[in-house]
Amino acid sequence: MGTAVSEGDQAGRSAQLDMFLRDAGWADATRIFVQGDASLRRYERLERESGSAILMDWPAGPDAPVAQGHAAYSKLAHLAEDIRPFVAVGTYLRAQGLRAPEIYATDFTHGFLLLEDLGAHEFGHLIDKGQGPTGQPLDELYKAGVETLVALQRAGAPSDLPVGDGRAHQVPSFDDGIFRIETAMPLDWYMPVVMGVEPSPDQRAEFEAIWAALWPDMGAGPQTLFLRDFHSPNILWQEGAQGLDRVGLIDYQDALVGSIAYDPVSFLQDARKDVSAERESAMKRHYIERMIAEDAHFDVDRFHASYALFGAERALRLMGLWPRLLRRDNKPHYMQHMARTQDYLKRNLSHPVLRDLATFVEKYFLKDAPPPGMVAKGPV
Repeated sequence: MGTAVSEGDQAGRSAQLDMFLRDAGWADATRIFVQGDASLRRYERLERESGSAILMDWPAGPDAPVAQGHAAYSKLAHLAEDIRPFVAVGTYLRAQGLRAPEIYATDFTHGFLLLEDLGAHEFGHLIDKGQGPTGQPLDELYKAGVETLVALQRAGAPSDLPVGDGRAHQVPSFDDGIFRIETAMPLDWYMPVVMGVEPSPDQRAEFEAIWAALWPDMGAGPQTLFLRDFHSPNILWQEGAQGLDRVGLIDYQDALVGSIAYDPVSFLQDARKDVSAERESAMKRHYIERMIAEDAHFDVDRFHASYALFGAERALRLMGLWPRLLRRDNKPHYMQHMARTQDYLKRNLSHPVLRDLATFVEKYFLKDAPPPGMVAKGPV
């Protein structure tokens, strides 16, 4: 993913980074690589006797090479292409009382950030253990996550957020452009790579018509700032903290304005960890109870429909993303999430509003599909 960097460019960036750390007073720290995500960003943990910090190294630019005459996927999908959105959204979250890391130093020109270290209690690791670091039941951790979402959604839907360099970050909306590129993902990648077939023009037209009919419902209801990737890899449990300070947030640069249902379904249908149907239902009830406590007119039926809509849209996008990461970016390990993603999709498709989509999915995406984790021409 991304454009190849020459040895000269790498050496130059390394020198710039050394200067950034020296100016920030961290040149003497021990630097330890931290596993990142599927983006261009690199992370290191800096350690010294007085404490630790996290270095984010993010060269500005699109998420992948751009073909002549075509816009980058990151631009079409409103994904951040430099550190400014991260700084702007993080500053906003802290102003709302949420636990985003403090920013110790910035270099907007070269794309370096020095951040507060929120520790290593990744929510996904705690799920694997079945409890929190000191024995808290997982439901306590999930409820704390729900409380974070309720607090975020109470704050509304900001449009312009100050960056700190004299400019503002205009928060994009979940618009028709994002909607179209995301709903095309399973046709563009899942069908060819996993099913071994190219979608016909008629199949594309039918799929697009189904989603076009659903689009008005996806924009209905209360709007909020949603973080877009509110799930286990991006949540760090803050042991010993209280209230909202317990939920550390580390990935929010791609935040959008849109439906209140988006983040709850990201959290309770975690793409990388199993969430049982029973726990999902219990935490949805908790969310609804908390939202009704804040607003007696909260529309429960609309929320259930929106949750199913965005859950299905998200699951289908991920069913296209995993094989794209496999085929385009040579990252086969993401295919291990396919079975879980398909299970979440089936849960959402049981809602009556998705009757036509459910028929299409069963006919073209799930019927005669290879076992999850496989592609049409053999195992990953």
